[in-house]
Amino acid sequence: MRKERLYLYDTTLRDGQQTQGVQFSTGEKAQIAATLDAMGIDYIEGGWPGANPTDSAFFETRPKLNATFTAFGMTKRAGMSAENDDVLAAVMNAGTEAVCLVGKTHDFHVTTALGIRLEENIENVSKSVTYMVAQGREALFDAEHFFDGYKANPAYALEAVKAAFSAGARWVVLCDTNGGALPREVYEITKAVIAAGIPGEHLGIHTHNDTEHAVANSLAAVDAGARQVQGTLNGLGERCGNANLTTLIPTLLLKEPYASTLEVGISGEALEGLTRASRMLDDILNRVPMRQAAYVGASAFAHKAGLHASAILKDPSTYEHVDPSVVGNERVIPMSNQAGQSNLRKRLADAGLEVEKGNPALGDILNRIKDAEDKGYSYDSAQASFELLARDALGLGESFFDVERYRVISERRRNARGHLVVESEAVVTVQLPNGDKTTSYFKNDHADEMSDEGPVNALWQALKSDLGPYQSVIDDVRLVDFKVRITNGGTEAVTRVIIDFEDDTGRHWSTVGVSANIVDSSFEALLDALNWKLVRDGARVVH
Repeated sequence: MRKERLYLYDTTLRDGQQTQGVQFSTGEKAQIAATLDAMGIDYIEGGWPGANPTDSAFFETRPKLNATFTAFGMTKRAGMSAENDDVLAAVMNAGTEAVCLVGKTHDFHVTTALGIRLEENIENVSKSVTYMVAQGREALFDAEHFFDGYKANPAYALEAVKAAFSAGARWVVLCDTNGGALPREVYEITKAVIAAGIPGEHLGIHTHNDTEHAVANSLAAVDAGARQVQGTLNGLGERCGNANLTTLIPTLLLKEPYASTLEVGISGEALEGLTRASRMLDDILNRVPMRQAAYVGASAFAHKAGLHASAILKDPSTYEHVDPSVVGNERVIPMSNQAGQSNLRKRLADAGLEVEKGNPALGDILNRIKDAEDKGYSYDSAQASFELLARDALGLGESFFDVERYRVISERRRNARGHLVVESEAVVTVQLPNGDKTTSYFKNDHADEMSDEGPVNALWQALKSDLGPYQSVIDDVRLVDFKVRITNGGTEAVTRVIIDFEDDTGRHWSTVGVSANIVDSSFEALLDALNWKLVRDGARVVH
């Protein structure tokens, strides 16, 4: 059976940038566009030329893409021609192969938001698309509020989209702008649009996630016959976000009936880069990746319960709907007080530690984990600390160095100019197995502003600044996230700190520390991070 072509349209750089707190630089836009292009996305929407300096600069730099580079704008305004509308002119002057114009299809918005007659709006849509086509551009029409408009006045909503199609629009995109539609509605209304004369191969879907149905609604439209899907990387978008392409793409490629009936321009090799692309965007936004994200999240293939892990060892398909490697992710067997020996042996094997079934050390490790978690530790998301604990129980622990003492001071004061400043400084003394000692000092010094990075940062910088013969191994270690939780309240509160790290190879690991003192719990996690790095990189203990 011949597969039908389904086109993917990314609007991360425009609709995604409408996310609260998100603002891409021109360079970041270029980086994201290059990543999307390498994946095989068919259309990449760069933004709205003329709407802001960043978007205008991005179109001026004109990235070289295999994808169809698309500019976004709106239909011409009432009372002027398409040729003389300066807002439309800025979009056309961007010189992109395709232009996507948004226009009204809900009668309420036409009369209330625009304040014009219904027939004027139809004329604006028709003449704008006609002008684009005459200029040799591939025309897309985003039918704003279409599903709400159809439910309120189906005849008018259909008249608006048919006007765009009749004027030459290559794609008519049905938009669930408020994000309130449900899958059955989307399916039936999309079917009605096709029955009204707009073929599915000219129909797209653009959904928002205000009811957590953006992906489901997109698939419903595809089921009904739409052959373009719009969305954003990681589901970025205003309010609750847009349809998440990191969920839609693998679903379309791996799940039936889509895998056998639709052709998507993304190869299996490109799909393996999906997790990396998702995390690249989070890195740009300085956000912690959502662990529970479908397909690409760190917990998407994590198996905590002993019963699950036992089955996974026999056949991963017992608790995994796809092989994590096909989307560039990996299986994780977290350690916790729910763990059984199946979990433990699998997690040890992942760390390169093969331990035979029935080995008494397995029981010792499980007991250590349960005792530690009773004190507030958590190894679910601190795999590096778990591995160090297990190595110690197996007699494989390495003592690379010992911290003889540390001191950290934070001071808030007024400087000589009378400005309030906050400064933290730390001293760490380390003793090596050969008897050598190193003492390192670091001070967060911002003489004119209250921008001190804090006592934990001062400790981290001092600790990793001079580890003698191990320095070259730990130089590329970076702290990327820091999480604190109080495990019980009151004056005897216990603080659990989990810290995420990375190195130049792209490897990520996490450690945990627990203490009544937040600085000391942090320091414990910092020590684990360096010790794990030394173990994993094959460092030798200096005697």
